[in-house]
Amino acid sequence: MTQTDYKYSLLGTPMDDYRKRPLLLQVDDRPMNLFAILEVKRELPRRWSVLGCFRKIRLYSFLFGIAIMFLITASYILTGDKKGLLLTPSPYHFGSLVSPGPFAFNLSSVKDYTHIKLVVKSITSKVEFRSNRQVPELKALINSEPHMFSVIPHKFLPGVRNPCWYEEYIGNITSDPYRTNLYAHYSRRFRTVFQHLRNTFREHLFNHDGKLYRMRCLPYFYIIGQPKCGTTDLYDRLRLHPDVKFTTFKEPHWWTRKRFGIIRLSEGFHDRYPVEDYLDLFDQAAYQIQGNVTGNASGSASQPNIIIGEASASTMWDNNAWVYFYDNTTEGEPPFLIQDFIHALQPDARFIVMLRDPVERLYSDYLYFGIANKSAEDFHEKVSESLQLFEGCLTEYTIRSCVYNTTVNNAMPVRLQVGLYIVYLMDWLTVFSKEQILVLRLEDHASNRKYTMHKVFDFLNLGPLTKEIETEITRSPASNTRRPADKNLGPMLPITKEILRDFYTPFNEKLAEVLRNDSFLWENNPKV
Repeated sequence: MTQTDYKYSLLGTPMDDYRKRPLLLQVDDRPMNLFAILEVKRELPRRWSVLGCFRKIRLYSFLFGIAIMFLITASYILTGDKKGLLLTPSPYHFGSLVSPGPFAFNLSSVKDYTHIKLVVKSITSKVEFRSNRQVPELKALINSEPHMFSVIPHKFLPGVRNPCWYEEYIGNITSDPYRTNLYAHYSRRFRTVFQHLRNTFREHLFNHDGKLYRMRCLPYFYIIGQPKCGTTDLYDRLRLHPDVKFTTFKEPHWWTRKRFGIIRLSEGFHDRYPVEDYLDLFDQAAYQIQGNVTGNASGSASQPNIIIGEASASTMWDNNAWVYFYDNTTEGEPPFLIQDFIHALQPDARFIVMLRDPVERLYSDYLYFGIANKSAEDFHEKVSESLQLFEGCLTEYTIRSCVYNTTVNNAMPVRLQVGLYIVYLMDWLTVFSKEQILVLRLEDHASNRKYTMHKVFDFLNLGPLTKEIETEITRSPASNTRRPADKNLGPMLPITKEILRDFYTPFNEKLAEVLRNDSFLWENNPKV
């Protein structure tokens, strides 16, 4: 199957990079659209000089060039060409930004404490949690992703903890099985891993009745979120366990981004990564589960207790691609979520969620992903602007709709929505049971790694470890900590922390209620 088989037409215009804030001009305290025309008058001399004519020609040439660029861009959009275009908001979601609500954004009042407090009060007054999400039928999911469901079987190999199966290999055994894998083109490090897989590929083919088969596997468990909550540290420690294997790199982001053709939001849509490319990432672990199989051997697994993990911290929350690939039939909410597809394919999967005080998470997220001119004051302004955009969305839509509103998410200069953990968790609980989802706190992990790692081992049904291995896992230094340059910026402003605390409180309260654990209120937590 060629890469073109995976290209879908866009349902809306491409979306803008989520890190870019909307540009507004301010005139007489009223927001003006960027495309407003500013009229500039000047008095011309009575006689045209040569210099004047030359300037006029340059002006007309410039305007002509702008017109040509506009026509070219319009032709790309009208013909549906999505490669190379920036991802801009879908027209369906644009209304929420046009009507910012009673607290319209005003650059002159970004630092106005009273104003922002009113915005937060308006948001919290609209918070309500509904659990009546309509779970899509299996038939609808299959129609949406027919190829994925044709590749992954309904039943897996017995006696193997991981969801694995044998897939007939119909390619030429002398050719490169990874030559079309888009992950293999991603970086030099990945190409090195794939080179090793190429060298050992043929010895792992299983011959049965004159046909060749290869073992394929999906993850036994997923670390699904959240970003800047310690998922990298958890991943690095779990990798030290002898019975745990991961993908060739930590975050494939296949479920949320790569299968839609998103690599970086600023680059537009690329070719969609087919499910085969994703499955290739588990080949190294599959080889270890299978063992060395040659000729007409039985093909049975020699290490059936090995489990495979996947650790994309976007899996829990990132459904931003939905509006470009799914018809809007749910009043601004995605008809399909990531967990719907995972559940349809492997209903017994397990998930680990690492959470952190959402106020501190947001500041850490800002420091990590910010490019330049970072400061506590800049963070405060970005928080204020994001709150007003979110409040504007709530004038037309529900909390859940705004959390999944792609345009609002892309427009907010800081990712407020990622810290609304309960909204995502409630949606995951519509298809998976509480027993399948382990929710941890970074604060607990930082203060007692041995305790949290034992909880993880028990959750994954991993066997006992030697004292030496357990010590290595629990005592190794923390991973992905704050960079020295970011530490020098100091903490956020007290006023910013107070505002964010008020904003996240009702969501934390619901989270603590659902999990029956008041520690998720994040009251009087030590700083991590």
